[in-house]
Amino acid sequence: MNTTESSSLYDNLEKMDIISLLVKINDEDKKVASAVEQQIKAIEALVEEIVPRMKKGGRLFYIGAGTSGRLGILDASECPPTYGVPHDWVVGIIAGGDTAIRKAVENAEDDPNQAWLDIQKFGINKEDTVIGIAASGTTPYVIGGVKAAKTAGLLTGCITCNSGSPLAKEVEFPIEVVVGPEFVTGSTRMKSGTAQKLVLNMISTTTMIKLGRVKGNKMVDMQLSNKKLVQRGTRMIMEATGVDENEAKDLLLKFGSVRTGVEAFFNKSTPGL
Repeated sequence: MNTTESSSLYDNLEKMDIISLLVKINDEDKKVASAVEQQIKAIEALVEEIVPRMKKGGRLFYIGAGTSGRLGILDASECPPTYGVPHDWVVGIIAGGDTAIRKAVENAEDDPNQAWLDIQKFGINKEDTVIGIAASGTTPYVIGGVKAAKTAGLLTGCITCNSGSPLAKEVEFPIEVVVGPEFVTGSTRMKSGTAQKLVLNMISTTTMIKLGRVKGNKMVDMQLSNKKLVQRGTRMIMEATGVDENEAKDLLLKFGSVRTGVEAFFNKSTPGL
């Protein structure tokens, strides 16, 4: 039996009081970071391959079903506002299409051919990377997708929570974060989902940093989509240039990003530039 389907370490959950349930869920969650830590070298190996491909115009695709698919979409959708990159740099695809983001689509994950069809809608670039996300490592939609991608010459990786899964065997760079039985047996939206989210954070953040989308420790290319982000960007420019708040905000709004605002300030301040 797969670890993700093995029986919970706890029983008679319905008889526990609320504080006991919360403490025990938290106890299980504490195991996740340690499990991810054991896979850092595997994550590094995959990111080392992704970065040069994206520098050549490749894109990063996440494919998954259910919770795994939603986590991929979440990570992908945060890249444009956070790093100011085009929406097609990182793409999340879920079995069953956009409807499945909110509602389960019956049998969508059981078609081994659909993921590759979904990826092809974006066109194929030989520098693209496809990462299959499946806690069980047995989802036909995901396995079929990475298998077809690898056959087409794309880079393939996966994030799963079982060792030696069929999915891991089909990719070049498997990441297997084994977090143990779920608190509610088989509910992989819990520890497995948390582990997948942590790994996705690591992959996308590290990739974007190495692609030059962070300066120092700041999101200098973030989109200015609300007042909070305008205020954040203003503070960044103040810190980088020493100008007051009004001038910093003017630079930000005039040039559209922290990066270009700071560059414009120093170019203007330095004779001959």
